[in-house]
Amino acid sequence: MLTFEEKEAIIQEFTQLTRKEVSMKRVNYHYEASLYEKTTVIYHLHPNGNGFVYVGDLPQYEEANDKGLLNIRDASADELRKLIKDSIAYLSTEEEELLDEEVEEEWKNKEDSKLTLLQEDTLWNIYHGYNLEESFGSYEEAKSYLLEEGFRLAGKK
Repeated sequence: MLTFEEKEAIIQEFTQLTRKEVSMKRVNYHYEASLYEKTTVIYHLHPNGNGFVYVGDLPQYEEANDKGLLNIRDASADELRKLIKDSIAYLSTEEEELLDEEVEEEWKNKEDSKLTLLQEDTLWNIYHGYNLEESFGSYEEAKSYLLEEGFRLAGKK
């Protein structure tokens, strides 16, 4: 495990971060050029080596808590650098750029009923005509639902 001093030395390699002391000898580092209200990259780095990096809802960090924070207590130097780079990239990228191109797919079942899978903002919505049938947080969840309900992507068997 890296010490507090070693972690601080790595964090300070990122000159775009601003150090701010908080309570109980903890330190936060902010990315002031963030495109969002959220500017904290390093949250509550403590002298005991514990702390967090904000990774939002980046899919490669499933271990992050519901606030988008990932614990760095046992992070290696390379892992910490990658986390910080990813956090800064996340905070400096327009939300639309984070999403893939908008998706609209038609799905059919054996009775020739049609449903439309449409990506809207961060949701994957399934429509029957103009009526919203279901809504999911990821393409994979929506696809699984459609397959379980007996639908196949139109044009595929």
